Amino acid sequence: MNKNKKRFEHRSKDYTNIREYPVNKNSELLEFLLETLKGQSRNSIKSLLTNHRVSVDGAPISQYNFKLVKGDTVIISKTPIHKKTRSNLPIIFENEEMIVINKPSGLLSIASDKEKGSTAYRMLTDYVQQKDKHNRIFVVHRLDEDTSGVLMAAKNPKLQKALQDNWNDLVKSRGYYAIVEGNLKEKSGTIKSYLKKNSQNMMYSSKKEGDGQFSITHYKVIMESDKYSLLDVHIDSGRKNQIRVHLGDLGHHVIGDDKYGNPSNPIGRLGLHAYELKLIHPFTNKELKFTAPTPKEFKTLFPNFNK
Repeated sequence: MNKNKKRFEHRSKDYTNIREYPVNKNSELLEFLLETLKGQSRNSIKSLLTNHRVSVDGAPISQYNFKLVKGDTVIISKTPIHKKTRSNLPIIFENEEMIVINKPSGLLSIASDKEKGSTAYRMLTDYVQQKDKHNRIFVVHRLDEDTSGVLMAAKNPKLQKALQDNWNDLVKSRGYYAIVEGNLKEKSGTIKSYLKKNSQNMMYSSKKEGDGQFSITHYKVIMESDKYSLLDVHIDSGRKNQIRVHLGDLGHHVIGDDKYGNPSNPIGRLGLHAYELKLIHPFTNKELKFTAPTPKEFKTLFPNFNK
């Protein structure tokens, strides 16, 4: 049994202890709970908050007037969910309207069906609420759980909406370092295909026009060893697992990727890192560029790589 399957089974066990309620309109938390849990008294609903059994997208919330926005998920647990002090977040940039971190490999960006609490969203929410309990963060984009690197979140819904509604136009560069097995015959190139999800929630690549979402990946080999190649990868489209599927289409799977192939795992993690995000601010039109340093694990295979 691989480590991913063990982790999945652990999450499945925890999942039976919660109830989820999607938020379809903006409201305050207590108002939402009163409307949603109509069979319960006002005092019993307040006690859920007082006893720390309510979270929003996995982040524990106890204040009655916390502002919910459409698209949130309110989660009620059978056991208390306590906030944690966050003092060592890998913050790349922060101001009054956004925060950017170097997300570790193995951490989900947001809550999933099987994992609610151990997420970047939860960590960031805990962090901003240490300053003010009414603070919150808003997801702008995601990284795969096992991909590390630049992850941005907004601190207000206006910026989140502006970024998400115009993401592909505003983003000018999404750069990744990928380590793959073997040496590529073509040292640079562009991969184009249509990506689609199958019944097992896996993405697959099709050359048939319209069979999925059109996806473009550019790659360039920057270093090689006898067994592995380090690639600089840029994507024109941000589809789920896009880089992993496209590089697999070339016959060179990302190391550690037991989801789409059976490659070796010499560094104990997925060999994919989002090192750069460059975009235009939707309100100021200024260019923003955020970079995350190369993981130390990558340098065990390519010690002369100095970025």
